Amino acid sequence: MYGGHITDNHMHIDPLHGIGIDAVRQFVRAGGTHLILVGKTAWDWDIDATTVDDFRNAYLRTIELAGRINESTEATAYPVVGYHPSEFVRLADAHGIAYAYEVGIELIDIWESLYEDDLIVGIGEVGRPHFDVPCDVLDAANDLLFEYLKTALRMDCPLQLHTEHFTAASFEKLGELVKKAGSPRKVIKHFSPPLPDIALDNGVTASIVASRDAIRDALARSKTFFMETDYIDDASRPGAVLGPKTVPRRTLHLLEQQAMSEEDAHHIHEDLVSKTYGVDMDTKPVYENVK
Repeated sequence: MYGGHITDNHMHIDPLHGIGIDAVRQFVRAGGTHLILVGKTAWDWDIDATTVDDFRNAYLRTIELAGRINESTEATAYPVVGYHPSEFVRLADAHGIAYAYEVGIELIDIWESLYEDDLIVGIGEVGRPHFDVPCDVLDAANDLLFEYLKTALRMDCPLQLHTEHFTAASFEKLGELVKKAGSPRKVIKHFSPPLPDIALDNGVTASIVASRDAIRDALARSKTFFMETDYIDDASRPGAVLGPKTVPRRTLHLLEQQAMSEEDAHHIHEDLVSKTYGVDMDTKPVYENVK
């Protein structure tokens, strides 16, 4: 019986519009131990964010939520915060592209401060919209993405990317951008297709949504990738994208079927997590009295 850690690399928890910490308890009962808690948009916190301070307020709520998870469940949550492309588009629509871009640049100082104070373990999700937008909006989003890649290099900080649906060719184009930015070591493609080898060839680590076929396909190509649900925790979309039990259940099933070895599981859920995010997985961080 596998006795190691099991990590969901991209999970949203929403105490206002979803089932909140109960989702984490489901994750734990299924065998999960650790999660990267990716902050939802500011408006998911009922914040009509237009300023850098508004976004910082949303980040602090995500960090405080991680603290509550760590205090009240057996799971360990690590917070990651960013400037979701949908936030950028919304702000650009309301106040213009130049203003939305400037906010995105100013947020870098906030992320750096939170990271240096060990209040977050990475930046994300950032990138470009997965839906159609005007060309000038997309160009600005790509410019921000490049700045964030350079920030990840300077800070030696994990960066979770949100983009359009990816193919092998998409990874090659991203790889060119990563190389141009100086080749930061901890770039993660959230919601990646099962192409972990191609991702790695282009300086990126894939984080793969844990459907049965996707993980089996990924394991046939490389053992170096993250597993995620992209669980959204929205009462209007129960179970989207995958439910909170999926990563532990999928991992344990693959182990039982000998489609994943214990060495593979340890590498995916422990070694890669601790190396990338710089965390001691046997110690629970405390996030309290965050200001």
